[in-house]
Amino acid sequence: MSFLAKGYMALVLHAHLPYVRHPEKEGYLEERWLYEAITETYLPLLHVLERLSEEGVPYRLTISFSPTLLSMLTDEFLQDKYQKHLEMCLELAEREVARTKHEPHFHNLAKMYQELLQKASNTYLERYKRNILQGFKKLQDNGNLEIITCAGTHGYFPLLNLQPQVITAQVKLAMQTYRQHFGKVPQGIWLPECGYAPGIDDILAKEGLGYFFVDSHGLLFATPRPRYGIYMPVRCPSGTAVFGRDVESSVQVWSASEGYPGDYDYREFYRDIGYDLDYEYIKDYIHPDGIRIDTGFKYYRITGKGDWKEPYKPEWAREKAAIHAGNFMFNRQKQLEFLACHMEHDPIVVSPYDAELFGHWWFEGPLWLDFLLRKVAYDQETFRLATPSDYLAEHPKLQPSTPCLSSWGNNGYNEVWLEGSNDWIYRHLHRAGEKMVQLADTFIQPDPVQKRALNQAARELLLAQSSDWAFIMKTGTMVDYAKKRTVEHIGRFNRLYESLQRGEIDRAWLRKIELKDNIFPEMDYRVYRSHQAEVGSLQPSAI
Repeated sequence: MSFLAKGYMALVLHAHLPYVRHPEKEGYLEERWLYEAITETYLPLLHVLERLSEEGVPYRLTISFSPTLLSMLTDEFLQDKYQKHLEMCLELAEREVARTKHEPHFHNLAKMYQELLQKASNTYLERYKRNILQGFKKLQDNGNLEIITCAGTHGYFPLLNLQPQVITAQVKLAMQTYRQHFGKVPQGIWLPECGYAPGIDDILAKEGLGYFFVDSHGLLFATPRPRYGIYMPVRCPSGTAVFGRDVESSVQVWSASEGYPGDYDYREFYRDIGYDLDYEYIKDYIHPDGIRIDTGFKYYRITGKGDWKEPYKPEWAREKAAIHAGNFMFNRQKQLEFLACHMEHDPIVVSPYDAELFGHWWFEGPLWLDFLLRKVAYDQETFRLATPSDYLAEHPKLQPSTPCLSSWGNNGYNEVWLEGSNDWIYRHLHRAGEKMVQLADTFIQPDPVQKRALNQAARELLLAQSSDWAFIMKTGTMVDYAKKRTVEHIGRFNRLYESLQRGEIDRAWLRKIELKDNIFPEMDYRVYRSHQAEVGSLQPSAI
């Protein structure tokens, strides 16, 4: 693209799932979050981006992978379980093709799912030998993607900030995990839930991170107010750049009521054969306890707001995806043309979305993205796709400003993660954070067993800090599981703390939880050490 652009657009996908791994029992519903995301989001996105790259379509896209997701995608135990899940889905697909042979439209849809699952299996098992991160790494190495990081276990920073070491640990582990998988240092970070509070950027800057994102009001209410609002990044006193989310483009894609995903010709997410078909037929493909769950086989389109649903027509949905991609591009053209007339510098529209929207929640999302990237490359000469690093390389001089406390949660601040359903967790998280810093400052030269216990205590604290648990409690889905995870991780942490304090560590129990909660195998508890900690030989009794 050799044209003179009037502005830039950054498409940003945030890929994250909480760390869910249960070797102690088969059939955990929550493990299906990963299986569904691989099949319906990560593999379809990879297929789209690889095809564009192979065909020489120029594009730039930013995607973040959270350390918890990276860990699960490369965990041999979970890879084994996902492979079994794929095999089960392919078996169901074969049965569905046979069952629907006298229902021509449903039969075609069953064959469509069979083909998609076979393609997923071929990519996962044969092409990438169960490590699909290799595909995304190749796209980054080839210059199409910019992959960024996220906090260690997706902890919500504004409410964990009583001890700076807690935030530092989340960031350091993110950097370490990223380097292990992608062989380089990330340029930027996705703050979990876009949660920011002044001062957090100091920690990011110390770890070498060049930029992060906030929701629109995080910049609009920054101090001093940015001259160009959300359409140009600002630079914090720490030196880290901040990009603001564009509301208009977000609503067009994100909103089921106002945006594209709610179109009546798109596939209906909430109608699945796991609920529709006879129990005796479907029982081997739902939960072992007989709980009806989604199978991924969905044969109806949204149709309308009522309960009546008509069969899904892929050709109609494909046409709508093309129309909506064209509409989205047109709106960005007009938006950037207007901004360029009122700004002395090149505007940038930043459009971030949860990656799992594409394919899982919005089945046609990857197809829409395919159309959009092609149209932007060949059907317009108004703006360029850019990553944040691309923009900063061309526009290094930014207005200094400090964003305000903000998030992209409902009402824009801390409400989602701090309200009546989940406020009880923070006194435990904060106290555990204090204890972890004490442990790190105290145990200067631990013996091998003590070191294992200290590292496991750090893992348990990190897993308890995941923002997902508070979010689930607020939204009312899988609440018992979220409470259970919080209580268990804090309980294990406290037991490890007390064992270290007494000098009595149950080695068998320690080994058991090391196998269960095995995230961050290179964990070093000293990441929690305070700046004031003196190098010396303190006794455990000093805790």
